Amino acid sequence: MKSAFRFIFFFLPAFSSFLISAQSPSVEILTSGTKTSLRGLSVVNDNILWVSGSGGIVGKSSNGGKTWKWITVPGFEKTEFRDIEAFDANVAIVMGIGEPAYLLKTNDGGDTWKIVYENKEKGMFLDAMDFSSPRDGIVIGDPINGKAFIAFTHDSGNTWEELPSADNRVTLDSGEAFFAASGSNVRLFEKGQYYLVSGGTRSRLTGPNGTVMLPLLQGKESTGANAIDIFDNGIPVKAGSRMVIVGGDFAADSSREKNCVYTTNGGKTWRTPKTPPHGYRSCVEYLSKKDLLACGLNGVDYSEDGGKNWKWISKEGFHVVRIAKVGTMIYLAGNKGRIARINWDR
Repeated sequence: MKSAFRFIFFFLPAFSSFLISAQSPSVEILTSGTKTSLRGLSVVNDNILWVSGSGGIVGKSSNGGKTWKWITVPGFEKTEFRDIEAFDANVAIVMGIGEPAYLLKTNDGGDTWKIVYENKEKGMFLDAMDFSSPRDGIVIGDPINGKAFIAFTHDSGNTWEELPSADNRVTLDSGEAFFAASGSNVRLFEKGQYYLVSGGTRSRLTGPNGTVMLPLLQGKESTGANAIDIFDNGIPVKAGSRMVIVGGDFAADSSREKNCVYTTNGGKTWRTPKTPPHGYRSCVEYLSKKDLLACGLNGVDYSEDGGKNWKWISKEGFHVVRIAKVGTMIYLAGNKGRIARINWDR
């Protein structure tokens, strides 16, 4: 998945100029047909990308998606791997949702995997990971006894420390939880600052300054926020920060009702798009200050004005979209092993 630390390496002004010179983005399918639903996607650079999905499957490409190495992790053939974080062609961490919940790590390109975290507690369900640096990461899960599950790593995922319930300020209401839709409802920044969004009967944003209600569709188990992205060159959110949040109702994937909000002042006020995305959206990604992509079950949308207006560029459904941590390539992943990249038509 995209990590906050990719902004440290990614030269945004150059890419912004590239986008300005490009006419419009298009979606090119690279591969499909593998019997798995892909929700985890981590793009290390323009060539190296990893995916993870149902049936204990992990995929890796080292040549920009031209060819793939598909792995069914032994002993985890029935596990849903809903998120993955990769650091290079050899090292990656994959998240198995529950019950029990697992985090597995490979150091040899997926040939072998080591359990680095295991939780057999009843009701345990992991939703997403994010890393602010190659060493520092966070994983979140659905609430147990009204408190969100949160754990941190400071050694590149080799060990994880759970945040005690007494120290966990993220209290969720009955029927409020996190969606394990794309691994993008949590963003971690330096000094342990994190931002996460919830859905269900209530949809809220939680950050260092507390929790606020979001003007998104909510009230049912299938509604609310699914993903958040923050554009601020990799530093913690401040007064002028840009954020975008997407969601809607995955049970009504073509509904455009209250499925996107954005802010240009760090969340002080929220705006709704003049032309919203064309349905429920499970993931959103800033490409530059003004350019964004969002994807969902019924297609992909593109905004070139900071989220004010969205254009439907593909009706192929995807769960997750990610831009390279180092580079400019953008990839998507979804059902039936479908993986695609964004091309820019000049």
